[in-house]
Amino acid sequence: MELFVINVKGLSETLLHKQCNENMNEVIEKLFDEVLSLEQPNTIQDSEVEENAIQLWNWAVTKNIGSNINKQQKAKVRHVACRLLYLCESESPSENAIRKQILMSSKTGRTWLDCKNFKLADDFLSLAVKSLETLYCRLTSHGDCVADINIMKGDVEKDLLRVLSYQAESAVAQEKHQEAVSCIQRCKEMLLRLPKETGYLSLICYNFGVDTYNQHKHEESSFWLSQSYDIGKINPKYSPGPEMQAKVLRLLATVYLELDCQKYQDKALHAVNLANKETFHPAGLFLKIRILLRSGASDEVVKTGLTELLDSEDPLDVCLSTAKMLMAEDRETLSFDFLKRMYQHFESSPDLGTVLLLYIELLLQKGKELLGKQKIEDAITGHYTGKQLSPHTLTSLHLLLWDRASKNFEAKNYSEALQWYSYSLSFYKAGQLDQNLAKLQRNRASCFLNLQQLDKAKEAILDAAKCDPNSIFTHFSLFKIAVLEKNVEKAAEAVREIGVLAEVPVTSEDGLHVTENAAANLLSLAAQIALENEQLETAMKALENLCEHSQDAEQVFTALRCLVGLVLSTMENDNEEKSCRRDASLDVLLSYLKMALKNVSQLKQVPGQQTDQYSEEANWFRRIAWNTALQCESSPVRMRDFFVLSYQLSRFCVPDKGVLMGQKTCLLMAAATCLEINRMFPQSEQQTEVLTQALEHIQISWEVWRTLKASGDCCKDPTETLLLLYEFEARAKLNDPKLESVLESVLELDNIETKVLETIAALAMEPPAHFPALCKKALRIALSLHKQDPHADLSRCSNCVHSLIQLSLPSGVCEVEPHVLEEVWGYYEEALSIIAASEDFPELEILWLLTRAWNTGILLYSLAQYTEAEKWCGLGMSFLRHLGSLQESYQTQMSGLYSEVLDRLDRAKKTFIIEDQQLF
Repeated sequence: MELFVINVKGLSETLLHKQCNENMNEVIEKLFDEVLSLEQPNTIQDSEVEENAIQLWNWAVTKNIGSNINKQQKAKVRHVACRLLYLCESESPSENAIRKQILMSSKTGRTWLDCKNFKLADDFLSLAVKSLETLYCRLTSHGDCVADINIMKGDVEKDLLRVLSYQAESAVAQEKHQEAVSCIQRCKEMLLRLPKETGYLSLICYNFGVDTYNQHKHEESSFWLSQSYDIGKINPKYSPGPEMQAKVLRLLATVYLELDCQKYQDKALHAVNLANKETFHPAGLFLKIRILLRSGASDEVVKTGLTELLDSEDPLDVCLSTAKMLMAEDRETLSFDFLKRMYQHFESSPDLGTVLLLYIELLLQKGKELLGKQKIEDAITGHYTGKQLSPHTLTSLHLLLWDRASKNFEAKNYSEALQWYSYSLSFYKAGQLDQNLAKLQRNRASCFLNLQQLDKAKEAILDAAKCDPNSIFTHFSLFKIAVLEKNVEKAAEAVREIGVLAEVPVTSEDGLHVTENAAANLLSLAAQIALENEQLETAMKALENLCEHSQDAEQVFTALRCLVGLVLSTMENDNEEKSCRRDASLDVLLSYLKMALKNVSQLKQVPGQQTDQYSEEANWFRRIAWNTALQCESSPVRMRDFFVLSYQLSRFCVPDKGVLMGQKTCLLMAAATCLEINRMFPQSEQQTEVLTQALEHIQISWEVWRTLKASGDCCKDPTETLLLLYEFEARAKLNDPKLESVLESVLELDNIETKVLETIAALAMEPPAHFPALCKKALRIALSLHKQDPHADLSRCSNCVHSLIQLSLPSGVCEVEPHVLEEVWGYYEEALSIIAASEDFPELEILWLLTRAWNTGILLYSLAQYTEAEKWCGLGMSFLRHLGSLQESYQTQMSGLYSEVLDRLDRAKKTFIIEDQQLF
């Protein structure tokens, strides 16, 4: 116990002296737990603890005023203070001490009750009752010798009544009906001595009735409401008043009505009649009629109630609700009769139109269209002859008429729909401009269109345009008319207007904002209408505008797919004679695919966007781009653009092996077409740009290729060879210094083919490229590989030798150097060995070799290099024996010349006279 006291004192001091709310809840919780852990009963004889209890109580009151603590915290601090006070209770407490206990326990119980902690509330409320009874006994024992003893006893009884009402409230909340009844019964017995508490107790019972009614406990509710009314009658002077009594009775009647109207019919009627006697209220008369209807009373009885309602000058809305209720309870005759009487009763009222509106609504609801139309026509006549409808009523009537028209339109009863819209139009004055009128005219135009009355439709929509020229719906109606008239220009103009208006906020016909994509939805519908009418060009314009203005990604992609499909179908119908149209279609298709690429890219950037959606769209469009590229053989530029687009779209696809292979091929083909474009237009200003693009495609293709190689077996794939060939050609045309490194990469390839080297050699010398050293290097390696092949192609070997000789032979005086002559001599030896091994070596090729060797000798002779000259002329003579049909003629000619050359060489050695002699 000592530890408990120490802890309580310490925590109390901490809480009482806290300057801020930091950790205040933690201290309150510890203090509360400490008190809860104490076993009962216990007493503490410690004045400091009692003082702490008082201070804690006052602290809670102070903090509560400033709203520094919440309801739960306040309840816990009060709980602690009250428990500590009772723990310090002496064996014979003073009256003042008991009064403190009563105050603290009753308020603590009330606070826990407000916190919905009914168990703790009951504990403290019981303590309060016990302390009150103790105090009352103490006061009674004094007799009449103490002054004001009766006043003090009255105060105790008043406090006891309050505490008992709290206990009743707790019991009701815990669904302990009998306990609550017992508490209230004790309170009722005290009312003779406490008449001023009559109103309070009556309201408490009313609240119990409301709570149990909301919980659908109608029997308990009827009990508490009856108690409330009966208590209010005990002392009329202190009752809640006739208005409150009537309110109690009306709710009691409603409870009987919902509980079992047939069983409690008399009680319900008795309660509502009493309510109406207490004080008049429109709800009372309405409730009475409701009870009569639900109990199955005759029309005559109900009619009596209706007469009473009209005679009481009840508000119009109550009478209207009554008419609706009559119709809902299948008292159709009574309802219409009551409406007629209302119409007469309120004839001079400005709200007469409201009665007429309900009359029309109920007539139409019950299928009495002819009577309904007659009333509408009467309303139109009255509207222009002094019985003008209020703006609110007129709006409601318009809505009713439009709803009727809309239902007929949906049922394809266009004539009937037009009639209802015409009724609505009749309420508009000539020259009136209104957005609702614009919508009305558009709706009428739609009816006329479906009735094939085109002229009337145009007239209606032009009137709509006057009222609302900036409405997308107006222009959409104009579009429909233009399509039916096959007026392509007007249709295109309407589509453009819808597109322009799509950029500004759109409002619907009732003034409310519609979806931001409303214009796009109309464009989609416009395209559908144009296609149904076989107007392809118009449909495509609508779809193009849709793609430009729609905020819905799925809608845009659907439109793009449709556009692509339309272009492809057009291209299928175009034959070769219409190549211009086909080229134009390809350009249009390219623009659509670019638009698809842009939208796929934007879709990917949307936060939380699923990969599957944009990947699926990208895959569809990349296939279209691929297939179209394959059809552009006659146009390398278009082929390149489609292959590039296919690659760009594939970047948004799931990168599986198939997609990577497609990327690689697209880039290869794009590079190839760039090179082809350069060959076709070698002198164009864009040559450098085109070749640079080719290198870019090649570089990206290398990256894709490395990814593919890392993922599987690609040993038979010629990609590396093609990439190197394309790169070599591009760099050669650009005179790129990195060209030699490309050749080195080619030479590093496994199982390099001689054809590749021969191609490299050709590219090295193809104008504007001029790289003879690289060309010869490639040719020498190619020749070497040919010779290693046991089944070598001698004609290809000969070509290599031919090219090497042509590249190496000196063409002028400055080029004659020993190492050059030595190199060429080796090539000639290769040529002789090839000729010797070949049975049908081309005679013209032999003649070319002979001539080039002879001319070299003559060139050397002219340079006074007689020994070398004799050697090369002799080499030329050695080819004579390999000639066929030409051998005889050339042998005769060359033998003579050769002898002459030798003779001249001898004389030249002596005289150093040089004379040129060329063989042609």
